[in-house]
Amino acid sequence: MNRLFLSPPHMSGKEQQYIAEVFESNYIAPLGAFVNRFEESVKEYTGTSNALALSSATAGLHLALRVLGIEKGDIVLTSTFTFIGSVNAILYQGATPVFIDSDESWNLSPELLKKAIKELKVKPKALILTHLYGQMAKIDEIVAICKEEGIYLIEDAAESLGASYKGQQSGTFGDFGVYSFNGNKILTTSGGGMLVSNNKEWIEKAMFFSTQAKEKFLHYEHKEYGYNYRMSNVLAAIGVAQMEVLAERVKRKREVFEFYKEQLSGIEEISFMPEIKGSYGNRWLTTLIFEKTDPLKVVESLEEVNAESRPLWKPMHMQELFEDSQTFVDGTSEEMFDRGLCLPSPTKCKNDELMRVVEVIKNICS
Repeated sequence: MNRLFLSPPHMSGKEQQYIAEVFESNYIAPLGAFVNRFEESVKEYTGTSNALALSSATAGLHLALRVLGIEKGDIVLTSTFTFIGSVNAILYQGATPVFIDSDESWNLSPELLKKAIKELKVKPKALILTHLYGQMAKIDEIVAICKEEGIYLIEDAAESLGASYKGQQSGTFGDFGVYSFNGNKILTTSGGGMLVSNNKEWIEKAMFFSTQAKEKFLHYEHKEYGYNYRMSNVLAAIGVAQMEVLAERVKRKREVFEFYKEQLSGIEEISFMPEIKGSYGNRWLTTLIFEKTDPLKVVESLEEVNAESRPLWKPMHMQELFEDSQTFVDGTSEEMFDRGLCLPSPTKCKNDELMRVVEVIKNICS
């Protein structure tokens, strides 16, 4: 049996054509026509004013914090139920992460966010909010809290390109938004990211930092330090082709979710990640919770039929790296980590192939 991966790449068919154009131009560089085209396609799709193609989403988070003046000693609030890339950028700036737990939406709890702001002795400078597994957080409440408290909002939309709330795309509500094009995301450029913002000056400053902070001279003149964070023109060509099929990929991801939900509807102990009212998730991964069954037992059984699965994110406050960090948690994400699982959610395979997964879960839960 062929391997069922969690979220394998799915090419549109035009990637090689566009890459060939790059090679014909001999513009094999971290800039070029396809970088510009990729940025324009993201701006058009998301409705944001400015976009910057980068080597990774983590680079985008790092640049956002640098541009906003986050530095050593500052406090940055962040989702605890997330991938470590959401948090590493805080450490790069020497700032201190404070972790906020989830609520019933699985995403960051606005109530715990308010509690953290109220009880912290030092006022936080920013919040990095993750839209988990392609599902929108309670963004209207969170935006209102950040505006009232004067806290910068950076949306980690690495997993949620194509998701929206009340018709507005994820990543476009805050001061900055970041998308990922890593190999397992809904769209991939092999590796890469995109930083977006409606503030033109901020994006221009991020571009400056991302290209080694070179001043506007013919020679190389530097007054500040920067990074080598821009995206390759070759990878951007892949991104242009991928953006052309984003709507199709979101549609198929949602179909995969609905297939699993329907097939497993008879198992009372199973619940799926919810979609908050007014939102439209991209269902990057189909994720579920078991009330009684040990998820690791399911993982082992799925491996026997050559299907990849994985526990939900281990909360950051449970990681040894952050064992001394300040937290505002109530056990929600810890319980989801103990009981949750990510299922294979490929967009290329047929539902018949996914029945392997369904049958394993049905057998175990019965």
